[in-house]
Amino acid sequence: MQYVHADSSTPSIRDLTHQMDEDRCTLRWRWPEGVHAVYIYRAAADQPIEEEPVLGRLKLYTRDEYKANNGYHERTQDIGRWVYTVFASWSDGHEPVLIRQEDGLNRKEISTGKARIIYSIKQRNSFFQKYKTIQMRVTTEVTIHKEVLCYVKKQGSYPANKSDGTVYPFVQHFNPGKTILPVIEVGKHDFVRLFFTDGPRYGLMYELIPE
Repeated sequence: MQYVHADSSTPSIRDLTHQMDEDRCTLRWRWPEGVHAVYIYRAAADQPIEEEPVLGRLKLYTRDEYKANNGYHERTQDIGRWVYTVFASWSDGHEPVLIRQEDGLNRKEISTGKARIIYSIKQRNSFFQKYKTIQMRVTTEVTIHKEVLCYVKKQGSYPANKSDGTVYPFVQHFNPGKTILPVIEVGKHDFVRLFFTDGPRYGLMYELIPE
């Protein structure tokens, strides 16, 4: 398999649209003349998109299948935002050749709803100590990469937003289910709260809920 960059002489995917019907996603596009098959790639929107994904991550879909099914259909069992890329292709007699479009017209982002992230922060004080302990618990419906969340520490009151205190990253991903994080020690008058590292971006994909 090889990739070539689209130019005026190569076929390109146009008019890519999507339709959601409960857990069923349908993609439709305008087929270039002479193209009899495409390769479809799906990736999570919050992760870097592979410009040239390996063959094992692509799905071959023929023009005949498209006509018979009136589009490309896929069950979306995972919650979140996803990016589909449709690569026009042909065979040079030995291997498939995929067209890499710089215009992005062969790419479509869809949403299957927001995944919930439920968190709790328990603190334990000691009258005779200068410090208190904090334990955070995070429960998720899907895998959450460590870059999505951070916690913020502020003295005197709970931080109101990510910029309202000292920001600390997480060092591990959150698997689906409950994650109990190691106990941390903070000042007696410090308070901690969780935030998205990028609210406008991750707020479209996830719902952050204090328990």
